Amino acid sequence: MRRRNLLTGALAAGATAAFGASPASAVSGAGDPAACLEDVLFRLPSAAPVPLARLVQEAAGARADFRAARYTVLGRVLPGLLAAALATRDASTGRAREKASIVLARTYVLAAELALKQHSDAAWAAADRALTAARASGHPVPIGESSRVLAITMRRSGSCPSAVRLLTQEAADLDASQEQTGAVRTTLMLTGAYSAATGGDRMTALDLLNAAEEEADRRATVAGLFTVDATRTQVDVYRIGVFNALGTPDEGVSVARRIDIDMMSTPERRARAWTDTARMWHALGDGPQTFAALQRVEKEAPQEVRRPALRALTANLLYAPARVPGVRQFAARTGAIPA
Repeated sequence: MRRRNLLTGALAAGATAAFGASPASAVSGAGDPAACLEDVLFRLPSAAPVPLARLVQEAAGARADFRAARYTVLGRVLPGLLAAALATRDASTGRAREKASIVLARTYVLAAELALKQHSDAAWAAADRALTAARASGHPVPIGESSRVLAITMRRSGSCPSAVRLLTQEAADLDASQEQTGAVRTTLMLTGAYSAATGGDRMTALDLLNAAEEEADRRATVAGLFTVDATRTQVDVYRIGVFNALGTPDEGVSVARRIDIDMMSTPERRARAWTDTARMWHALGDGPQTFAALQRVEKEAPQEVRRPALRALTANLLYAPARVPGVRQFAARTGAIPA
């Protein structure tokens, strides 16, 4: 891709050296896209500062890779991009430093998102650094985005109440009347609802979900959020996930039937919606519907279906008492069982 040639030679070399990956391996999707993040986050490749406009362009490209579920490409790009963003931030002053801090925070958000998808402990470091850089920028939108990935990391470690507190406190600090901050506030409440549900707190989960729905209904779709949209359809997808987490997947069936996942804005979000739908049908014991949803995940984002959580779901479906035609071939193709 042309934008891959925009960074300095040092940055590009650093990204390749950090992961030891060739372009061919990136295309194949083999391996764990986040495998080297733990080491790289504590020893970034060397890079010189780059022009701010170029840095913003590269960050936009990395965001596009995430939203298109090109995780292997993203994993190769992130080390060099992080190094360049850090070098540029440190070499800047005033307004330019603020902008570079925003890019650095959002790049760490992408690193945390990627690590979370691969169940990597690197998510902790990436999320913490994202929030540190975001706070240094002083801008509420990246602060909210960074708080969200840190809270997800907390939830994954079992600290659901702490995650909910962080998310609700950050949401309360955001101006609901402004489009950008209001939209980020909505995503924080959605993540808070799922975190509360994971911790078994049904009342808090539904209260946050309903509040997020009210806010989403009050505004048109807001462009520019980094990884998650604040739309009514997104609220409905989270509602399915909340019911799954609460152990009442039957409550999500009517929601799943009314939403049009094809209308969601990115392959990553559509794949996530089909994932929650697959989990719902699996919890209800409907193997064919589960498999149909998993096939939709693969159609939207082939690398998404190779995530550890999706491979585990596929394996569970494969070894369920009721056999579903085609699942074994799917499991072998997606890495759930040896090919």
